[in-house]
Amino acid sequence: MAWLTLSLEVEGGRAEAVADALGSRGAVSVETTDAHAGMACEEARFAEPGADAGPWPRCRLEALFPEDSDVVAIAMACLAEAGAADGSNVAAGRLEDTDWVAANRAQFEPIRVTPRLWIVPTWHTAPDPQAINIVLDPGAAFGTGSHPTTRLMLEWLEAEIAGGERVLDYGCGSGILAIAAMRLGAHAATGVDIDPLALEAARYNSRQNDVEVEMLDAAQPLVGAADLTVANILANPLRMLAPLLAAHTRPGGSLALAGILVPQAGEVIGAYAEWFDLRVTGTEGEWVRLSGKRR
Repeated sequence: MAWLTLSLEVEGGRAEAVADALGSRGAVSVETTDAHAGMACEEARFAEPGADAGPWPRCRLEALFPEDSDVVAIAMACLAEAGAADGSNVAAGRLEDTDWVAANRAQFEPIRVTPRLWIVPTWHTAPDPQAINIVLDPGAAFGTGSHPTTRLMLEWLEAEIAGGERVLDYGCGSGILAIAAMRLGAHAATGVDIDPLALEAARYNSRQNDVEVEMLDAAQPLVGAADLTVANILANPLRMLAPLLAAHTRPGGSLALAGILVPQAGEVIGAYAEWFDLRVTGTEGEWVRLSGKRR
């Protein structure tokens, strides 16, 4: 089955209304991006909990419709309904059916994080059998090893783990950090997440790597204090989690945080100043890693 694609641009304040109208007229998906993406005037926006970034000044909407849809007529009707007379660059296209599983898998290749640490999708053979190979099935949960923040945290874990530590991975996603900690020599690891699908993926990935990792829903009580705590989330949640992560990191233990943009580092450091002396210990692109010891 083929699909029809629709692309149009609209003033940012009308984007949500147009997207809703497209959905009500049969769009199976609608994606909203900066109409100026790739240009000098592009604006980075991150949908962090607790932050209201608002829409871009001008947005591009890309929608997918069943093959028998009159997408241009739908576009005109949606723009009129939303009062978006400034809509422009309306374009229709065709997306042929394909093997989406194969296409998705083609995006993921083995990733060399450090000279001795690799992330290997389950359908690939490990390029270096002698390395520590974290076998991962990329799915809906964050943490495939391809994002700079994940690599920053993996590098930190490799440098910090000497053997026998208790590790807490808060916001565990795919479980990659907790699993890597165990493969690097930690004695025990606990992963925590608010998403049931992430916990399911993390449990599956831990079995793939023959390690035992405790996976907890964030609503469950967390007992004990870790020697090493890692949290790769986003700046606003990390600020709110400061008392909790401090309570579950032992005195003298270490904390590493990621998911933080360079301009956000100071505020996150300040949120943890009561318990930790954090500093920037790694950067990749626009992302930083903060780490330090629990007083």
